[in-house]
Parts: sequence; C-alpha cells; structure tokens
Amino acid sequence: MAFQLHFGERDLLRCRFALSPLWETQEAVRTLARPERHGYHLPWLRRVRAAADGLDLRRLWLVMPRVGHNPDFFCPPPESPVATFAEEIALVRATPPEVARRDLALALAETPGAAGSDAGREMLADPGRTVREFAGLLEQVWRQLVEPDWPRLRALLEADIAYHSRRLAEVGLGRLLGELSPRLVWADSTLSVVGTRGEWSRDLGGRGLVLVPSVFTWPEIIGGHEPPWQPAVIYPARGIGGLWTEAADRTPDALARLLGRARADVLCALDEPAGTTALAHRLGLAPSSVSAHLAVLRDAGLLTSRRHAHQVLYERTPLGIALAVS
Repeated sequence: MAFQLHFGERDLLRCRFALSPLWETQEAVRTLARPERHGYHLPWLRRVRAAADGLDLRRLWLVMPRVGHNPDFFCPPPESPVATFAEEIALVRATPPEVARRDLALALAETPGAAGSDAGREMLADPGRTVREFAGLLEQVWRQLVEPDWPRLRALLEADIAYHSRRLAEVGLGRLLGELSPRLVWADSTLSVVGTRGEWSRDLGGRGLVLVPSVFTWPEIIGGHEPPWQPAVIYPARGIGGLWTEAADRTPDALARLLGRARADVLCALDEPAGTTALAHRLGLAPSSVSAHLAVLRDAGLLTSRRHAHQVLYERTPLGIALAVS
C-alpha cells in the first residue's frame, strides 16, 4: 500500500523545506497518547506529565485517529521556512467554518462511532466554535509543554534542514527524497509513501511540496494535506536519539580535564549543528559564555561556523569529532 505524489516540471521547482512549531505542538498531543512513540521521548514525557495531566485532551484525541485522515486545519503547511507559533495559530483561528466541518467529518469518520458521539455531534454542529476551542487548547499545549523546549527542538530541526539542503546540492532531489526515510521511494517523477493503509494518488498540480522535519512524528511518515493547502511530507528529523540527553551525560571526563568542563560540554553537545541560543538553553549556561567557548573551539580548529537563516550554526570538524567521541 502506498500514498503517491506525482510531480510535474513546475513541482520540481517548488519544493522547499520548512519547520513548524504548530506541527510539533499537535504531534506532541499525539505522542502523549501513543506508547509506540515514547521510546526517544521518555525524559520529556516524565518532565511534562504533571502539566499534561492538567489539560483535557480527549476531544483533540477524538479527531486524531492512528491511521487515516487527521484535520489539516490543525497544522496548515508553514508558509515560510521559519514560521512562528503565533503566525501559525492565527491561520488556524482563521479557518472558515465550512472548511473545518468538512475536515472534522473526515477525521471523525476514521473512528467507528466518533461522529455520532456527543462530542462528535457538537463539533460538527458548530465548527466555528470547535475551531476556537481547539486553537485555544493547542495554544495551551504550546505554552506549557512545547515552548519551554522549543530552542532545543528548533536547533535540531534547523540542523536537519541544513544537512538535507547540503545533500540536495550533492545528490539532487530524487535521491534526497529517498534518504529522508526508508518509507519514501522516488521513481518516474513519483514520490511514494509506502506502508500506508490503502492506496492514494495525487497530482501536485504545480503547487510543489513542503518537506517538514519533525521531532514528535517519529517513527511515522505523514503525507498529505488536501486542497486548499499545499501538499506536504512530514518526516522524522535526524538526531532525535540524543535530543533529551544532557551534555554532562556524554562528555568524557578526560576531555573535560583537557578543555574544562563547560567548554567540553559545548563541544560534545554539537552532535548536530546548533546556534548559540540553543546551546545555552540546552546546557544551562549564559549565551555570552557559550559564545566565548564557541569562539575558542573554532579558533582551535575543533568547530566550523556558517550562517543559516537568522543565526550562525556551529558544527564539529573532523578533529572535533575525534575528540568528542574518544
């Protein structure tokens, strides 16, 4: 079984990467209810459990079936590479009621009895109110569960985009798409998402494709978005295995004695390229201190730096890698 996206010439010119704090927020809601996603995220789940227990997410879960259609208006594809949560949630609140009702009906139909339940009937009877309710609930999830860790998540997502942008330049779009996940297969100008329930086929129609790395989507690949939204593929970001590992847990004592604990922690925290603010948040250090350590490590030939969007990303050189993993 596969979901197939057919590319025309214009579509190949309109493929882009983007990251989405709103996508991570609604996928965090799913992760709370899906034990198969917990493996990499147990440290986060333990930390947010008390706050999550204070939120009533049952109505959201009702329209989040494990397979099949999920409401697209929850997470419209980001319109810019680095959209803010405020920009994205404003688009959710602006969803026309008739669009929301159609979207909700498709999602409720995936779960037997959901559309006929009291909650399902209320959603369909007043979709405008449902949009406002769900937007407010997603904003609570963002503020309480996701935003405190957003610098760490954003750093990993931006590093993923930087890596795959380099691979795009090296190997081209067709091969790159196949590298994003074993479940993505490119052949004859068609991208297939294999392992889905049922068969779907869509012509992109010149709109192109948005590629969105995600932390909380693992281990799934999600493809779709019905009109009027631009088609998108959401794939697991690289590096989530070490996302919640604290730097002190992976810094060799010998390296700490050589460089000093804080500087060695900075070097070992760069499993993926990251900026000063994200590293400071991850390590619990002042940004000015992290900046000073980064400058010393770069001058010593252990790091390189390059500008990506609004920030400078640092990554280890081969010598830095050898020291950090020794």
